[in-house]
Amino acid sequence: MNSPAPNNTPGLRGDAAAPGRIAGAAALLLPVLAGAANVFAFAPFKLWPLQVIALAWLFHQTIAAPAATTRRHFLQGWLYGFGWAAAGVHWLYISMHDYGGMPAWMAALAVALLALYLGLYAGGAVALAGLLRRHWSSSSLIMGLLMLPALWALSEWARGWIFTGFPWLVSGYAHTAGPLAGFAAVGGVYGVGWIAALAAGALALLWQGLGRKGSAGGALRIGVPLATLLALGALGLLLRQVAWTTPQGEPISVRLLQGNIPQEMKFSNDALVSTLTMYEQMITAEPADLIATPETAIPLLPQQLPPDYLARLVRFAQTSGSHLALGIPLSDAPMQYANSVLGFGPETGSAASPYRYDKHHLVPFGEFIPLGFRWFVDMMHIPLGDMTRGAPVQPPFAVGGQWVLPNICYEDLFGEEIAGQLRDAYRAGQPQASVLLNLSNIAWFGNSIALPQHLQISQMRTLETGRPMLRATNTGATAVILPGGALQELAPYTRGTLAAKVQGYAGQTPYVLLGNKLAVGLALLMLLVAWGHNKAARIRH
Repeated sequence: MNSPAPNNTPGLRGDAAAPGRIAGAAALLLPVLAGAANVFAFAPFKLWPLQVIALAWLFHQTIAAPAATTRRHFLQGWLYGFGWAAAGVHWLYISMHDYGGMPAWMAALAVALLALYLGLYAGGAVALAGLLRRHWSSSSLIMGLLMLPALWALSEWARGWIFTGFPWLVSGYAHTAGPLAGFAAVGGVYGVGWIAALAAGALALLWQGLGRKGSAGGALRIGVPLATLLALGALGLLLRQVAWTTPQGEPISVRLLQGNIPQEMKFSNDALVSTLTMYEQMITAEPADLIATPETAIPLLPQQLPPDYLARLVRFAQTSGSHLALGIPLSDAPMQYANSVLGFGPETGSAASPYRYDKHHLVPFGEFIPLGFRWFVDMMHIPLGDMTRGAPVQPPFAVGGQWVLPNICYEDLFGEEIAGQLRDAYRAGQPQASVLLNLSNIAWFGNSIALPQHLQISQMRTLETGRPMLRATNTGATAVILPGGALQELAPYTRGTLAAKVQGYAGQTPYVLLGNKLAVGLALLMLLVAWGHNKAARIRH
C-alpha cells in the first residue's frame, strides 16, 4: 500500500504557498490603495470625510497589531503615504515630460521617487507610534487618541519645512469646508490636520469597540471615541461662527486677468508680441482700484521690452486712478533673476519707481537648483531655472484704503510665512495687509487636478488669516476668495477678466499671532501626556 505524499513535497508546498503569496501581495497593495483614495478627499472632488476614513483605516491596522514589528508598521505607513502622494501629485509628470522635455520613463520615475520620499513621513509616524507603544505599554485608547494623531501632525509639519518643504495635500487641506474648517483660524492647516487625525483615531477605536461591544469595557471603548468625534464636530462648527477679523476701510474694485497662454507658447519668440499686446489691451480695457496679471504674464525682463511699454502702463495707472500688479521677471545683475511683482499706481512717478515684491520661497528644480542636481535640471527646458530669493518679510502694496500683500504661486502653500509677515507688521506697528494676492501660472501642469488643488490651498489661507485672497492666474483658477468662504471663480482655460468688489479685513486670528507653534506644541503635549500616563501606570503597579 502506498503511503500518502508528505506535506513537504514541492508540489504541495507550492500550493500552500500560493494563498500566502496572494495575502502578502494584498497586504502591500491595500495601504497603497487606501492612501491613493485620499485624492478624492481634496479638490476637485472634495469628499472630505474620505480623508478621515482612509486615515482611520491606517490607524486601525496599527492599533490592532500591538505585536507587529517596527519594520512592519513603517512599511505599512510608507506604502500608505506613497499611494497618497503618487495619486495626489501625479501631474508633476506633465511639467517634466510634456513641457520640460524629459524622457517619459525618467519623468515617471521622478514622480515615483518623490512619492516614495513623501511616504517616509507617514511611515516614520506610524513606526514611531508602534515603537513608543511597546516601550510605554500604552493602551489602544492612548495610542488612538494621543500618540498616533500627535505623531501624524508632527510628520506633516516636518514635511512642510525639511528640504524647503513640500506640504502639498497635507491632511488639513481636505477640510476647507465642513466642520473641521473652523479650526484653521486657530491652528492653521497643521492644526486642522491634527484634529482630522484625532477624528481618525477616534473612528478607528470606535470601529474596534463595535467589534467587541459584548466584551468587558466595551462601553468605554465605544463611548470615549464617539464622544470625541461629536465634540470635535461641535467645536469646529462653533469656531466657524467666530469673526476673528473685521472689515477695514471701503471695498476696492479689482480686475483679475487670465490670459490663458498655452505653456508651450509662453516663452516662444513667435508669441511674445501678441502676448504683450494682449495684456496691454486687457489691462487698459477699463480702470479699477487693483488690476492684477498672472505670474510672469510679461515673460521678458524690463530692459528687453519695447522702450515705452511700461511707460504706457504707468500713464494708464496715473490717468485712470488704477493700481496695477504686474507679474514680470527682474534682473538686478548679470545672471541674477527674480520672480517678481511690479506695482504701479496713480502716484507712481515713472516706470523706474514702482512697488516691488520678489518671490521668497522658491520651487526646487523649477526656480532653484538643489546641490548636486544640476544634471537633472539640465534635462528640462525650463527658462529662468535658477533664481534669487526675495526678503522673507516685504511690505504690502497700498491700494486705496487697503494694503495688498502679494505672494507668487507656490508661496501660498506656506501659511506660516504669510502669517509671519502679518505678525511682524503688527508687532512693528507697520501697515498690515488687509488683502492677500496670489499671482500664479500653473499651466505647467496642464488640464489636471493641480488647478483646483491650488485653489483649495488658497482657501485655507483665507481661513487661517481671516483675509480675502485674490488669485490672478494664467489658465486657472482665477478667483476671489472671501474669509467667510464665498468664492467667485473665472472658468479655467478661458481668456477673460474676473471683476469684483472686495472688502479688506483687519485683526489677528490666533494662527496669525502664534503660527504653527500652537499645533506643534499641542502635539508634543499629547506625547508628553501619553508618556506620563505610562509612568503613572508603572508607579501604581
